[in-house]
Amino acid sequence: MVSDTPTRLDALAIAAHRDDVEITCGGLMIKLSDLGYKTGALDLTQGEMGTLGDEHDRAAEADCAAGIMGLTYRANLALPDSAIENNRDSQLRIAQVIRDSKPELVILPFWIQRHPDHLTTHNLGFDSCFLAGLKKIKELNGEPHRPRKIIYCSSFRDFSHSFLVDITDQKERKDQAVKCYGSQFNQGEASKQIYAPNQSIFEYMDVFQRQYGMRAGTQFAEAYAIKEHILIDDPVKMPVQSI
Repeated sequence: MVSDTPTRLDALAIAAHRDDVEITCGGLMIKLSDLGYKTGALDLTQGEMGTLGDEHDRAAEADCAAGIMGLTYRANLALPDSAIENNRDSQLRIAQVIRDSKPELVILPFWIQRHPDHLTTHNLGFDSCFLAGLKKIKELNGEPHRPRKIIYCSSFRDFSHSFLVDITDQKERKDQAVKCYGSQFNQGEASKQIYAPNQSIFEYMDVFQRQYGMRAGTQFAEAYAIKEHILIDDPVKMPVQSI
């Protein structure tokens, strides 16, 4: 059962719109659930400004996808779609969720984006993680908490990623979660204009995930970025064969 009341989580994905989590990091979210971690998604808007569908359609679709991904928690802050601002009120609302759920891992959008809401969510999410750890802030309830690690969804950006995640075993369920959004991706030619001309979202994801999978010696993978270096204790046991 997916709850909209914050509970203790291991990982929390913060995204601008319903379906962003599914498309950008759905494989990882399913994999974390498979590994026994408690996962959650915080959607900032209801998607009411989208060309296809409306907020009511997308609410039901988000519930469908949450079940497939095995989420413990999913909530929506109902910030204005296409007008998210990195302001104090929004920071406090997200920071309270972080304090209440205490995730070790937070997943945010990458720092280069086409949609202004996604870029604002990148900055807003980071600032909220910082704010949640301030001991003396009076506007927040509960004990201070900051996630130990923040990673960034970057699967559709062509640059040198920090690491790849094998999602071969999760690929089919990720597709099923995205298919929950029938208002967005089952509309024939109209839905093919969202990501790339004359391509469906499933073709788009498949191409990138196969490409990353080939680089890592697996069938399908998602790509992520971090702003720190990765520390390896035992290079002898590093995964992925060099030759």
